[in-house]
Amino acid sequence: MEIIGLGVDLAEVPRVRHLLARDAERFRRRCFTDHEWEYAQRFVDPSERLAARFAGKEAVMKSMFTGWRRIPWRDVEITGGGPPRVRLAGKAQARADMLGITEFKITVTHTGDTALVFVVSVGEHR
Repeated sequence: MEIIGLGVDLAEVPRVRHLLARDAERFRRRCFTDHEWEYAQRFVDPSERLAARFAGKEAVMKSMFTGWRRIPWRDVEITGGGPPRVRLAGKAQARADMLGITEFKITVTHTGDTALVFVVSVGEHR
């Protein structure tokens, strides 16, 4: 196993809160899986958790040397309710397979204002 890529992203919680207030359903459909949404809704203010998931998706994409223009947001899932994990689908899974990525190491932290996620993609370099 070796490190294939690194990714880090920072999301502003107030920006996510604004997007939720403006059109929560559209933001949900575009960016979050059902699991991510349901997890965040367990909290009084889901904005912190959703900001962390949003930053996590971006960090995962960066660790695969690509971005959201090539991989749909919902093809990357950041789990909650314990140590965070990454689940891939569709184009994200295809990209990981092409790069030889078999696992993601992820750490998430957030405050009332910011969410920071760091990701290391590991596998067998191709």
